[in-house]
Amino acid sequence: MTLTLYGGARSRASMPRWYLEERGMPYAWVQLDMAAGEHRGEAFRAINPFAKVPALVHDDPSLPGGRLQLFESGAILLYLAELSGQESQSAADRAQAAQWVLFANATLATALFVPSSREREFGPLMTVLDQRLADGRPLVGDAWGVADCAVEAYLAYLPVFFPDLDLSAWPAVVRRIADVQSRPAYRRVMG
Repeated sequence: MTLTLYGGARSRASMPRWYLEERGMPYAWVQLDMAAGEHRGEAFRAINPFAKVPALVHDDPSLPGGRLQLFESGAILLYLAELSGQESQSAADRAQAAQWVLFANATLATALFVPSSREREFGPLMTVLDQRLADGRPLVGDAWGVADCAVEAYLAYLPVFFPDLDLSAWPAVVRRIADVQSRPAYRRVMG
């Protein structure tokens, strides 16, 4: 079994890469030179025809055709969660994890990175997240998992992409960002 993750510097590939590191799953990391357009080349388009990162290739003889190719960070995260065997096995927990991964990639990402949405949605979303994170518990189940990875990755982007943003109104979010930044696996991926 071989997992190969393709990404670029400061891309959404950091989420599945962080998950792989947290879970101790062996993988190969291929950093594409996005500025040079490496992601638009024929070789990478054979993996992701949309020429976007991240992408994951899982070579395993037990898979149909011996290979699975995935794009979209959320899909990759959910697949890795299944592969890891370290996530909850209940359908309800898997559904809640998927809910948080989809929330992170659709709702939270839009509120952070789309200026018009940030003006309207950022404050209300952060207030709800702050309340949800106040108890310090994982988003799903009893241990850190794929839901936490997805949401926390975006929260940890805040000081990187918006260093002047005042987060003091959301102390639980600030604590969670500090916790994320101190995790060894996160530090290996993000530096």
